[in-house]
Order: sequence, then structure tokens, then C-alpha cells
Amino acid sequence: MATAREVAEKAGVSVSTVGRALADDPRISAKTKSRVREVAGQLGYVGNLPARQMRGAKSNLIGLMLPDIRNYFYATIAEALSECCSSNGYQLALSIANDPETEARHVTELISARAAGIVIVPTANPKRETRDLLNNFPHVQLLRRVNSYKSAWFGINDEDCLCEGTKHLLNLGHQRIAYIGGSRDLSTGNARRAGFRRAFTEMGVDFDNAIEVFGPPSSAQYGANAVIDLLNRPEPPTALITGTIRVTQAILEILHQRGVSAPEDISIVGFGDNPEFKWWGPGLTTICMPIEDLATTCGLWFLHHIESEKPTNLLHSSLANASLTIRGSTAPPLK
Repeated sequence: MATAREVAEKAGVSVSTVGRALADDPRISAKTKSRVREVAGQLGYVGNLPARQMRGAKSNLIGLMLPDIRNYFYATIAEALSECCSSNGYQLALSIANDPETEARHVTELISARAAGIVIVPTANPKRETRDLLNNFPHVQLLRRVNSYKSAWFGINDEDCLCEGTKHLLNLGHQRIAYIGGSRDLSTGNARRAGFRRAFTEMGVDFDNAIEVFGPPSSAQYGANAVIDLLNRPEPPTALITGTIRVTQAILEILHQRGVSAPEDISIVGFGDNPEFKWWGPGLTTICMPIEDLATTCGLWFLHHIESEKPTNLLHSSLANASLTIRGSTAPPLK
């Protein structure tokens, strides 16, 4: 690999000027910076970030910790935050952590790498060392919320949107409605379950015929097993509503495999709005979330606080409103 000395010799500057130019030091002229960067690119030289940080340079790395990247929802969040960071002079580092052990290890690594901050979709029960580290480091919670973290939270109106989707089915005349949701250990799982139940209360419909199933939100196998079990019951539900995108995808695959038609055989309200949901069967009635707006709002708020050296350990909350999009997968029950 090329060295700073080789860059300095070819650019006709000192070694210290190379470091300062690449760190965008205001004491170095724009002309010199341009010359050093050009030579560094020609030689394939990459500066030593830890060394620059020891000289006072600020890290431009932002960690993004997600539980899953296999669906459109989280992939869109990652893309929106990456664009937000890039346009503001930062670089996004993606980390996948769906259990407390992995989460703790990745948080430690990001802090050790001197990241400027971390955007995290937290696990339900983080390890104590993870809480201690994050509560002394710039971070913000996205979607899920852990109350023991001292940080701002950006999420969606989970309870209200599940209530709206369930009321839609109740208004159509369904009563034997099954809710296939995520873990109740998660803040999102609890809120969505509350919304499902609230709809029955507000509509004055007996909850005895309702069915609730809970499991890991990122597991397609859980979703597949849950819907198979429901369809095999002596009295299967006349309608389904889901609380996670991966579960929604799994349900649609199983219904297709079994030749179950919506809304003739069963009405379905999905969660999320992957592009293929518009074209599935008669079009999926689903809960749509303003993903890009949520991620961008979170990113801009966080970067502003980092840039201006304002504290991020604030009990600030921002709620984005999801809404129900009605397509052809829901109709009144046939029996």
C-alpha cells in the first residue's frame, strides 16, 4: 500500500500536510487539498482514521443496527439513512443483530471504531453492558423502544394502525379474525396487539371469537406455521391481519401454495407495502408506512445533534403515521 510519505513526495508537500489535507483541515488551502486528494487517489492511498482521530479529526461513521435486512421495509430504511448520511458528509455502517449477544458485540465494535453515533432498532432485552455503553454514547432508537435507553425514539403509530386495519375487517362483518403478530417482548409487538384488541372494544364486538398468535417477527417459518395451523382448524378464521412484513410474505406464499383465494376464502390485511403486495392476487389490503420519511427524519435529527454537539440522550419522541390502503384482498365474509 502507498504511504503518506509517498503521497507527500509526489504532491510536493510535507507528510503532516497530507494528513491535514485529507482530514479537511481549514488551515490547508483548497488548492493543496485538491492536489493531495488527486495524488492520493492515483497512488491508492487511504488515510489512517484512528491516527487522524488522535490528532483531533472527527469520525464520519454512523452505525445502523437492524434485526433483519431480508425485506423491503428494512432495506428501504438502510437506503434512506445511507443517502441522508452521504449527503451530510457521513458514511453508514450496516450491522445485523437480532439477539442480545450479537447486539452487544456489534455495539462494542462500533464504539471501538470511534463511530460518531449509532442508530439502533434494539432487541427486546439488551444486555446490561449494551445499555451502559449506549447510555454514554450518541445514539437514537428507531421503530422499537427500550425504556432503559436514555435516547430519542422515532417510530410509527403501531397501536393506531393495527386498530384501523382490524376495524376495517369488523366493519365488513368479520368476527372470527386472527391476528398473527410479532413478539410481545418488543414494544412494537405490544403496541400492535393493543391496537388489535382496542378495535373490538371500540366497535362493541365480542372478543371471544378472535384469535391471537405471537412469535419472532423476522421468522418466515413462524408465519408459515401459524397460517397453516389456522387454516387446518375445524373453524378457520374468516379474516387475517398481520403485524410484521416477514409474516405477511410467508402467509401470502402459503395461501398461494394451497390455492386459498382472497377474499373469497379468507380476507387478509397485511403489514407493510412491499412493491409485490400491489400485484399479489387481487392486490393486498395493507398497512402502509412512510418508511423513507421516518428514516430521513430520524437521520437528519441525529446528524444535526452530532454536528452541533448537542446531547442525544433526550426523551424526544417522533411518531410517523401509518395508514390503511384498501385493495382487493378484503370483503364481507361469505358465511
